[in-house]
Amino acid sequence: GVGTMSKSKNNGVDPQDLIEKYGADTARLYTMFTAPPEATLEWNDAAVEGSYRFLRRVWAFGHKLHAQTPQQGALLSSLGSMALGKAAKALRLEMHTVLKQVDYDYQRMQYNTVVSGAMKMLNALEDFKGDGTEGDAVAMSEGFSILLRCLYPATPHIAHTLWQGLGYARQAGELLDAPWPTVDESALQRDEIELMLQINGKLRGSVTVPASADKAAIEAAALASEAFVKQANGAAPKKVVVVPGRLVNVVV
Repeated sequence: GVGTMSKSKNNGVDPQDLIEKYGADTARLYTMFTAPPEATLEWNDAAVEGSYRFLRRVWAFGHKLHAQTPQQGALLSSLGSMALGKAAKALRLEMHTVLKQVDYDYQRMQYNTVVSGAMKMLNALEDFKGDGTEGDAVAMSEGFSILLRCLYPATPHIAHTLWQGLGYARQAGELLDAPWPTVDESALQRDEIELMLQINGKLRGSVTVPASADKAAIEAAALASEAFVKQANGAAPKKVVVVPGRLVNVVV
């Protein structure tokens, strides 16, 4: 059955066993991620493996960056002056969007969602496929530096080691003294937006339009889309309804 862990019942879990097997960072990450501080949880040693695998992924990604450019910190200085491609801008949008939530969660001491935010950041970095421009490496370097700083309070040992090894300390100082990452509002600005495309109220796909597109431009993009041409089968649209930032519905 499930019972309360307490010293009086002599049923506590000695974290030293976990530390010896997985390391202190894994033990810390697991206890922070499993539940909010004020909530109870069912202790599960097997679930510690998930935290361990995540940190191994962080470590592997750091070594991948080091193989590409040993001094990753040097790339950060060119962030403001280098033109970024579409893929790099999309990565920065994702990283700074998650950072905004992580920063808020730290302030309200909601550590389990801080860790889940760090996992989203790593997923975005691992899934990144650049345009083959110099800006790709800069965006990845900035993204990983954000991830390490967000992880540092939870996993100080692995974060410190990677921070040093990748050369961030030369650019931004020791991780203990490095400034907390701040959300770049310019990174949150979209060049394009994706709107759901409905035809007669049923979802049939999506259309991508410039973020500044007006109603007429959105309507034109919807009527020119492959999904509309296929569904309309030559019929003229009777009405086009645009919900800004969300969807466009074409009535045939």
